[in-house]
Amino acid sequence: MIKQDMKNKMVIARQKVEKAIEKDNGTTLMSTGMTGDDARLAKAAVAGGAKILEANHPAVTLARGLEGVSTMGDAEYVRHELPLKSMLECVRGVRAVVGPDIYLTVGFPGSFTEREPIPLTSEDFRQLALAGADGVHCHKSSLADLKDVVILAHENGLLVDSYIGKKSDLHQFGIGAEDITEVKKVALAMQEIGADFIGMMTGMSYEGVAAGEIPQEIKDRLQALIETVSVPTFAEGGINEVNVKAFKNTGVNVVTVGTAMDDYAEGAIKSAVAKFINHQ
Repeated sequence: MIKQDMKNKMVIARQKVEKAIEKDNGTTLMSTGMTGDDARLAKAAVAGGAKILEANHPAVTLARGLEGVSTMGDAEYVRHELPLKSMLECVRGVRAVVGPDIYLTVGFPGSFTEREPIPLTSEDFRQLALAGADGVHCHKSSLADLKDVVILAHENGLLVDSYIGKKSDLHQFGIGAEDITEVKKVALAMQEIGADFIGMMTGMSYEGVAAGEIPQEIKDRLQALIETVSVPTFAEGGINEVNVKAFKNTGVNVVTVGTAMDDYAEGAIKSAVAKFINHQ
């Protein structure tokens, strides 16, 4: 095993994230959804200032209409069927367009908690690294599984961003932690395992919350995470143009935006098509 080369690759990748956080005054953006899996939109995101991109297999599953899915919710049920080859093609294309200075993390079949078990091998991670990935976007729901992902990723020079969720979540996008005490315990364990970045899933109900605000529970969970770990922190889920300032005010280092990006793109296309059709 060639170890120092892999360490060097990880140092360079980590610096990309650290520089992005510093340049954006403590909180930067990770752009995902269409902007992570379509090279044209990835280029547009970077032109707008994005320095971190996330490509993932649910988004690619939706983009390709696998099994006829037309919503992200439906894509979550069949994402494990997407071949790794499809993600490798996606990563190569995005990397070729955005250049070497953008941090690119990748969710792929097996890096999430899948409905059908997907075995992972060191070769899978090697192929991702060769395609241009800097890191692995990991949504495993146990510390044991996260540890396996971290080992395989680091062996191949890839960093890992991993997440804390709730056991009661419809889709398991992170290691379950129901209260603040558990959040701190789990976050510390994830850091000790070697997770390079630790995020909080924040897509819970926003019902009854004033426009531009986020639930107190989310604030408390993020604060517990930030206070516990020394690695950069992420927030993912429910983030949009209206509440992003409230997320930034928590002190989290990276806000992940996907659905809002997709909504902007879909709205722009609908509007443009209507204008061409209705032009007099």
